[in-house]
Amino acid sequence: MPKTLKNFIFTTNVLLIAALFILVFVFTTYLHTGLAKEEAVKHADAISDQVFVSMYQVMKRGWNKEELNDFVSSLKENFDNTQYEINIYRSQKVKELFGEVNEKEKDELIKRVLNKGEDIHLSDSNTLRNIQPLIAKKECLACHVNAKQGDTLGAIEVRQNLLDVVEATFLEYVYFFLIVIPLFILAAFVASRYTTKKISSSIELLHQKVQNVNSLKDFRKFNAKDMQFSFQEIDEIMVHIDSLASKLKAIAVDKELLEFEVQLLDKLMITSDIVRDWREYISQLLIEINHVMPTYTLMTIFHIGDEQLEVDVFWHGIPKDETLKLFEHFIKESISQHEQFYDVVSYSVNHNYARQDIYIDAVMYDGFMHRTKTLFLETPKIGGIVGLSVQSDTVADPIRHIVIDSILTTLANLVGSVKAINRYTHELEYYAAHDPLTGLFNQRIFYDLLDYEIKRSEHHGYKFAILMIDCDNFKPINDKHGHVFGDLFLQEFAELLSHAKRAEDILCRYGGDEFVLILTEITNDEAMQISQNISTQVRDFKLLAPDDTYASVTVSIGLSIYPDHGATQKELFLIADEMMYKAKESGKDGIKSPSHDDILEFVKDQEIKREILVDAVSNNRIVPFFQPIHCTQSGKNEIHELLMRIEVDGKIIPAHEFIEVAESMSIINRMDLMIIENAFIKIKEENYQGTLFINLSPKSLIVANFTENITSLIMKYDIPRERVVFEITERETVKNFALLEKFVLGLKMAGYQFAIDDFGSGFSSFHYIKKFPIDYIKIDGEFIININKDPKDRAFVNSIVTLAKELGVKIVAEFVEDEEIAQTLRSMGVDYLQGYHIGRPQREFTLS
Repeated sequence: MPKTLKNFIFTTNVLLIAALFILVFVFTTYLHTGLAKEEAVKHADAISDQVFVSMYQVMKRGWNKEELNDFVSSLKENFDNTQYEINIYRSQKVKELFGEVNEKEKDELIKRVLNKGEDIHLSDSNTLRNIQPLIAKKECLACHVNAKQGDTLGAIEVRQNLLDVVEATFLEYVYFFLIVIPLFILAAFVASRYTTKKISSSIELLHQKVQNVNSLKDFRKFNAKDMQFSFQEIDEIMVHIDSLASKLKAIAVDKELLEFEVQLLDKLMITSDIVRDWREYISQLLIEINHVMPTYTLMTIFHIGDEQLEVDVFWHGIPKDETLKLFEHFIKESISQHEQFYDVVSYSVNHNYARQDIYIDAVMYDGFMHRTKTLFLETPKIGGIVGLSVQSDTVADPIRHIVIDSILTTLANLVGSVKAINRYTHELEYYAAHDPLTGLFNQRIFYDLLDYEIKRSEHHGYKFAILMIDCDNFKPINDKHGHVFGDLFLQEFAELLSHAKRAEDILCRYGGDEFVLILTEITNDEAMQISQNISTQVRDFKLLAPDDTYASVTVSIGLSIYPDHGATQKELFLIADEMMYKAKESGKDGIKSPSHDDILEFVKDQEIKREILVDAVSNNRIVPFFQPIHCTQSGKNEIHELLMRIEVDGKIIPAHEFIEVAESMSIINRMDLMIIENAFIKIKEENYQGTLFINLSPKSLIVANFTENITSLIMKYDIPRERVVFEITERETVKNFALLEKFVLGLKMAGYQFAIDDFGSGFSSFHYIKKFPIDYIKIDGEFIININKDPKDRAFVNSIVTLAKELGVKIVAEFVEDEEIAQTLRSMGVDYLQGYHIGRPQREFTLS
């Protein structure tokens, strides 16, 4: 118990006793002094009466002057050295007869007694005065001939000094209390010791109880009811303390639990590493949970197919065989009893062990209490159960009950998100390589496969062919019967082509109603024969339309042979494409293989384009055009994409007509820098404050000082780097991925932003997301143009949007051609819109 409290109690007791002592002392002194005064008054009256009687007796005998003086002297001797003073005064009549005597000077009271004959008794704090008149009686008249009976002959004064009486009385009591004070102090000490001892023992007990509280578990054992202070008020305080402790026990949270709750929030931040190694992540989470709460297992049960489940059990230690069987029985019951899993045919169980140095036996399992939580998503169709196993007393704890719920919520969100991302990723990877409508390989995979076939044919020394197949008059079918029937027609048409080709051939949908077929290890005649066979089967193909009429098409086919007609993928494709258009120009429903003159014409056309490009670069006829990109949140055109154009004799030539030639001439890098500089000049002229998207050719990546040249232009024209976004395209995908990674990270470190262009059209898109710090994703327009007509396109776009939001990346949708598409994209949460409906490319910036 703190000494200050002891001192306080002791001092309080002493002060109380001292106050009582002083009160008693004052009261008794006052009382006794009063009694002493009363006694002094009685005594003075008695003396006065005695003197009075003595004087009358002497006066009866008659006395002379000498006798009178002797009488007065005798009185003074008798009362000398006492508290009393005796004075005798003569009246004027006596003085007239007997003359003056030596007497004390008369004051007003004496004069009044002599004049009026009053009997005066007077006392104040210092003096007591008793004055009595000598009244002439009959027998006195014999001597006092000039007086009458009743006249005042004189006065006797008895004066007493009361200060001496009070002082004597006070000193008596002081001496008495000096003897008594030590007894009072001893009494105060004993009382204090008695009081403080009772309080000290209880306070010491309380102190010890508080010192023993080092955790929430200790606090829950705290009890103040068993501490009795023997003082009602303090006991009431302890009752309130115990009540407060009881309330705190219900709401108190361990510091470790609170910190763990905060850490659980961080677990919801899903990274690519977690998606890849989520099982190791859950195992580590289980170890962390056991730091604050003993937990034996974590469990996840999720759909991985329409009729199959994937079950993962995470053990804190290694379970014994019997424990394993008991838990698998619990899993079986959980699945069979859940309505969402009624159609499950089979499931597999993966056991994961967080620690290898701990064993869990059946005895421990008997104390298990299982808690579960469900999560089922409509989009995508993913759902399951998560659970954990703890001791039953842990579940009963209300605070740990909340923590358990938080763990299950975190686990459900984490695993659910991982499963959803994996499913989205698988779908995206499939659709990145396949056309969502027909299921055939798409354009980007065609180029990859074509490049591979060139290398393979070159290595083995055989030929292969490319067939460019275009449907004649498909547009009228689409316009007449609608896009739904048009999509069905293309699906059936693709099925026909799949059966018409050989098993080893590669069929791709290039775009729209155009298909391309790679015929491997084939001669010119064999390629022509297959082309004719396809043309014949298409003529016989008819599909019943909604109006009960039959729809049919013919095909125009362009053909090129490696290495007869070209040595590169571009040459082969451009020649086959050119032959297809010649077949159309010849009346459609035909097959065109390039002749010697066709090859010469193609080469001549390429030479003309080379001359145009050389002149454009030499005379700076590279013209920047800007296409607006609309922000769905602000409603403004916050971004513009920089597009390259060439001006020849007042005519604007778009990039797609010369880009391949420019890349083959290795001047594309120089053209990129020219168009960027011209765009920066335009930005300064118009004081444009928005963001600029810039397309980069893969050829630019091999230029050692390209980054330095870009930075130099940025500094020259004072353009903020954060307002420049470089688009990575997959055209002629960079084979050296390490080179691309170094290039992109170098620009990112310099402060620029990056976007993936035509996302979803090739394999590389997903590698870009995983490897590079991407800021924007531009969804390939093929998935946008029919988003309101094709559920697969809509599902694909929705998947990309969901993935982007998980990764914190902004979405740009291309090919927004009408308001209906724009409204759909806004409702799906797309951030930016680009297309002719938003604005066509032009020389000036379009801000609204």
